[in-house]
Amino acid sequence: MKVSVYIATSLDGFIARKDGALDWLPGIESPESPEGEDYGYHEFMDSIDVLIMGRNTFETVLSFEGDWPYGAKRMFILSSQPVTIPNELTDSVESSSSSPGELIAQLAKGGFQHVYVDGGKTIQSFLRVGLIDELIITRIPILIGSGIPLFGEADADIQIKHLETHTFSNGLVQSRYQII
Repeated sequence: MKVSVYIATSLDGFIARKDGALDWLPGIESPESPEGEDYGYHEFMDSIDVLIMGRNTFETVLSFEGDWPYGAKRMFILSSQPVTIPNELTDSVESSSSSPGELIAQLAKGGFQHVYVDGGKTIQSFLRVGLIDELIITRIPILIGSGIPLFGEADADIQIKHLETHTFSNGLVQSRYQII
């Protein structure tokens, strides 16, 4: 099973402001830029068959205007606290308090092939136990000074291999890395 992260950060490495706000992120209302570029998002989403998301990230996505952006893709909300899932999402979204390893084992038994992990604390917990295979990070050319970092403290070094980098006309830079 392949486990991937697809996320944007400010140039100084933050995924959101301290209060979780994403107002600095261009095109937050749509994953596509004004030029019609989606930064590989649709291709990536077509390659995954299940998402694991932290509760805070899930609640942030629920606050966005418009349709549910993940369609009928299966999603597990990882949280030690109760999660309120809207009725219209209960066919595809469920919560789990399992450890990252337990959840990945459960998904592998269920036949899932490619997992998308999203949410700062969730990504960090999967990295800490060596369960991330690939990082796709899009750097937004803005310094926000403080906020929620993508990476937290690690118990040991995590070796990473750079695979490719794309630059976009609006200044965004997207790099793909493999965890060794």
